[in-house]
Amino acid sequence: MSAVWLVTGAEGMLGQDVMARLAGEDVTAVAAGRGVVDITDPASVRAGFEKYRPAVVVNCAAWTAVDDAETQEEAALRVNGRGAEVLAEACREHGSVLLQVSTDYVFAGDAKEPYTEDAPTGPRSAYGRTKLAGERAVLSILPDAGYVVRTAWLYGAGGGNFVRTMIKLEGLKDTLDVVDDQRGQPTWTVDLADRLVRLGQAALAGTAPAGVYHGTSSGETTWFGLTREIFALLGADPGRLRPTTSEAFVRPAPRPAFSVLGHDRWAAAGIEPLGDWRSALEEAFPALVAAERS
Repeated sequence: MSAVWLVTGAEGMLGQDVMARLAGEDVTAVAAGRGVVDITDPASVRAGFEKYRPAVVVNCAAWTAVDDAETQEEAALRVNGRGAEVLAEACREHGSVLLQVSTDYVFAGDAKEPYTEDAPTGPRSAYGRTKLAGERAVLSILPDAGYVVRTAWLYGAGGGNFVRTMIKLEGLKDTLDVVDDQRGQPTWTVDLADRLVRLGQAALAGTAPAGVYHGTSSGETTWFGLTREIFALLGADPGRLRPTTSEAFVRPAPRPAFSVLGHDRWAAAGIEPLGDWRSALEEAFPALVAAERS
């Protein structure tokens, strides 16, 4: 009998790509949207675990409305914090591996060098605080079977994101002002899904130590630099873009100025970190354009 992988948040952008990646493996993959397993409801989680008996749980379910979390922190905490805790408790009871997807927002965003996996956290937003609560619950409850994978600047064909927005706006706007004082690592959900599956496989094989991993592409850029690359791939004139500062786009939740993460921990699991962000964007681009223009 093949191992069962339970993917919460399977209807989201990342969850869709995790399910697609698992389709190529000899496993039983359960797409556990909220109607199947509601991570905020312990009874729903217990029922899901009793029914499916998962060997691995990939938690892609999350409150991702960063700005809304500033005024609805308790609601966000129920999903990002308590939801992760409920899953971890169920995994402990059933002997399951848990892959918890987290975020760069757990850091203050004021570093000058890439954040290592063990760098001190210091979230400056409600969203970051709720995601950090989830991390701590998973690592505390599952010291030997809990895996936190932090990511950032995600884009993919299966949902709304910055890259798809810029593809759309290129056809609508003569010029665009784009923030050039926030640095990060654009990361394709297909690439992250691959590493999540490989990490889960290594966890089952006993070759990946539990703990924190950083699932972002290599290299770094700004939102302006990313948009220039998008325009180049579209064959559009990058001179239509104008760099600006974060002050021009004030949001309820503060955005990290520096979201560059280090990837040293993957070596301990025998898995190579993600490749360069430009190469990934070029590979992903046809599907992104098709999704945005369909």
